[in-house]
Amino acid sequence: MSLVQEIDERLHAAIKARDLRTADCLRMLKSKLTEKRTSPGFKGDLTDAIVREVAATYVKQLNRSIQEFEKGGEAGRGHIEKLKWEIDLLSAYLPSHLDETATRRIVEEAIAQSGITDPSGSGRVIGTVMKSHKDEVDPTLVRRLVEEILSRSA
Repeated sequence: MSLVQEIDERLHAAIKARDLRTADCLRMLKSKLTEKRTSPGFKGDLTDAIVREVAATYVKQLNRSIQEFEKGGEAGRGHIEKLKWEIDLLSAYLPSHLDETATRRIVEEAIAQSGITDPSGSGRVIGTVMKSHKDEVDPTLVRRLVEEILSRSA
């Protein structure tokens, strides 16, 4: 079963169960998928890879919203909990990433191949890793590891 079908079935089940929180979150994901499908230059069907990409982008938006609500202090606490709940729900549709040990190996390999030893070259290393392992690694983890490794070698 494709992820689009899985989302549809889960949405229908949530509506039947009157689970409005789940239904609202899945409706928003479907809305984002529709935006993608109707965007200029898009051809073909929504593949599982595209669904994962759209879900990942949506989760990034939610994480940015959490950061903004955290700046608001106590007033944003209820919104933060709701957004974290949505991120947990959407995690089923996100691409799975390598663990820290495997990511560290990839980063160390990229640093060795590039010959960069100065922390000012971290952007190039991150770019190299993300280009070759885009769906396999967590970008935040890659950035942290690159900065950690290059700061030790400087």
